Amino acid sequence: MSRRFSIEVEKDYFNFASAHFLIFADGTRETLHGHNYQVSVAIDGDLDSAGVILNFITFKPLVKEVCDGLDHRTLLPGQNPGLKIRRGRRDIEVLYKDERFILPRRDVIVLPLINTSTELLAEYVARQVWQKAHERFPGANLHSIEVRIEEARGQRGIFRGEFSKRKGRRGSMR
Repeated sequence: MSRRFSIEVEKDYFNFASAHFLIFADGTRETLHGHNYQVSVAIDGDLDSAGVILNFITFKPLVKEVCDGLDHRTLLPGQNPGLKIRRGRRDIEVLYKDERFILPRRDVIVLPLINTSTELLAEYVARQVWQKAHERFPGANLHSIEVRIEEARGQRGIFRGEFSKRKGRRGSMR
C-alpha cells in the first residue's frame, strides 16, 4: 500500500480585502470592485521523524503573512498586454484603451500576472507560500500544494502545483 500525507489550513484570518478588475478575452473590462477573499492551503509531503509534514503552529503564520501582503490593496495584473502601468514616485497611472486610473502608489500591488482572477491569485499565493515554506522549513520534503481562494460564498478559484526535485537545489514549482 502506498502512503500519502497532507495537511490543510483554513482559518477565518486567512483573508484579504482587495480591489481589482478583470480584462476578459473579448477585451471588455469589469468595473473596479472589491472582494473579501478567503484562503485555504493544503500541502502534500513526507512525514518527518516526529510524524508530521509541517508544524501547524509555525506554518499558519506564514500563510497569514502572505494574505496580509495583499490586504487592503488594489491588485493590478502587471503582465496584461492591454494595460499600460506607469509607476511614479507617489502614484501609479493605469491606462486601458481610453480609460485612465491614478492610484496612490502605496495602495497598489502590481502582480506578475496577466489577470487578477481567483485562479491566478491562487497560483500567486501558492508560489509565495511555497517559497516561504522552503525558506523557513528547509528540511521539509514537500511534494505538492493546493490553494483555494474564495471571492464570494461558494465561488472560488483553485490552483494545484507540484514541486520538482533537483539535486542540490530546493526545487521549483511546476
